[in-house]
Amino acid sequence: MTQNDSQHRLSRRAMLQSSLSAAAALALPGAAFAAPVGFDAWRDGFRSRALAKGVSDATYSRVMGRIEPDMSVFKSMQKQPEFHEQLWQYVNRRASDWRITAGKEALRKHEALFGRIEQDFGVERGTLLALWGVESAYGDPIVQQNHMRPVFPSLAALAWNEPRRRSYWETELINALKIVDKGWGTPEEMRGSWAGAMGHTQWMPEVWLNVGIDYDRDGRVSPFGRPDDALGSSARFLVNRGKYPRGEHWGYEVRVEGAASSESSRSFASWSAAGVTRADGKPFPQPSATAKLWIPVAGGPSFLLGQGFYAVRSYNPSMNYALAICHLGDRILGAPPFLQPFPGSERILTLAEVQEVQTRLTRAGFDTGGTDGRVGNDTMKAVRDYQTKMGLLPADGYGGLKVLARLRQGG
Repeated sequence: MTQNDSQHRLSRRAMLQSSLSAAAALALPGAAFAAPVGFDAWRDGFRSRALAKGVSDATYSRVMGRIEPDMSVFKSMQKQPEFHEQLWQYVNRRASDWRITAGKEALRKHEALFGRIEQDFGVERGTLLALWGVESAYGDPIVQQNHMRPVFPSLAALAWNEPRRRSYWETELINALKIVDKGWGTPEEMRGSWAGAMGHTQWMPEVWLNVGIDYDRDGRVSPFGRPDDALGSSARFLVNRGKYPRGEHWGYEVRVEGAASSESSRSFASWSAAGVTRADGKPFPQPSATAKLWIPVAGGPSFLLGQGFYAVRSYNPSMNYALAICHLGDRILGAPPFLQPFPGSERILTLAEVQEVQTRLTRAGFDTGGTDGRVGNDTMKAVRDYQTKMGLLPADGYGGLKVLARLRQGG
């Protein structure tokens, strides 16, 4: 997953810069296009498969009749920005000061909605706030307007010519067509990542179609506009597909005395008897609930992970992602940073410090894509280029305290 800057790219599952040709394909359906050799025949042949799955002929003609495949998706798949982050860097960037502050404001605006979701699904508000913040910067309209591409040209290209998972992309294209058929979305508003993920919490068409619910009761299921459908449906996803347990926290930072990391699941009471205690000294509130012990980095913080953690992981299979989401959710609700630091780690920069890094880099000729305190691929590339120029090792793109101190020295 890549995170990006507010004025450039921001996404779940690699939201990248919009394809102008793909946008034109939807904006000017009557224009003549030079489709790649073989695409027209594939599109005409795919019609019967879509109709056999329940897509109407009218919808297929409307969406696919003169579509041009967005061939840039293949470059996006192969050349996504690579930044080799340590776990503490990964967590720091996602549990940033900006996301914590903006998350508190999002909760203030939508407290009734989160209360309703907790009542209906049992999913903690912190978890959903963190998902929302990481996936779309809490529904920032700039992200939707400027950094998303029309999904049908992308999905058509992948369904036609992506050899490794072609059947998957064919199914997702049909799912997207069914959404149009239902009147839940139009081709023009269905904009998302190169892979087709859309909206506040970055749903793929299959999730929108099969898990989405009309939580705001307006007669349609939409991941856009008001966040009710997206957040309510994401809670349903966590419960149905991730087995999120009502009333249980995702887990706790712990101190380990003599116990080793284990894949076995034991009750919190059993872990306590084995010498594992909460890092803050408080008792485990549900001794009979079960958890697994995880020590991601020797000498760093240790965790007892409950089923809520693994429910988040069902949203994205990365352990690092799930930890970042769970920690960000706790921080939004007022919890402190991890009590045991990761070896060699730095504290999270404040919003003002991140803005200072961006401002100083911009003045030095490195494009950060904005100076609003949101760190993503543009800022990370600028940091890496600066580190390389100044001989700062490792040139990992992490703009922390060391980079800030060097920038303040000038040069």
